[in-house]
Amino acid sequence: MLKVTSTPKAPAAIGPYSQAIEFNNFLFTSGQVPLDPATGEVVGTNITEQAEQVMKNLGAILEANGLDYSAAVKTTCFLAEMSDFAAFNEVYGKYFTGKPARSCVAVKSLPKNVLCEVEVIAAK
Repeated sequence: MLKVTSTPKAPAAIGPYSQAIEFNNFLFTSGQVPLDPATGEVVGTNITEQAEQVMKNLGAILEANGLDYSAAVKTTCFLAEMSDFAAFNEVYGKYFTGKPARSCVAVKSLPKNVLCEVEVIAAK
């Protein structure tokens, strides 16, 4: 059975998707961008500020499911500019200390022209 996550501590879904879905003891988050959950506005103007907000949003979704960053088994990271890779890694590494498997790619553009987006698969 699927369990849908909906927490006010992370940005609400703005389309036909959920913040996360639990299935067979795994949690699959939707990609999180640096939006303030209260206002829906983009937080930060550089990769460091935006990555911090993305991590906070992911943390809220994990927490709503009784998890933390250590439960992550796989992440997928999307960057608007690969030149931001090192600065993004500095922020990412503070949160994902268990070093889950990861893919990180540069994309042409992201919603609201943000600089990064991250999704997580976590084990319950």
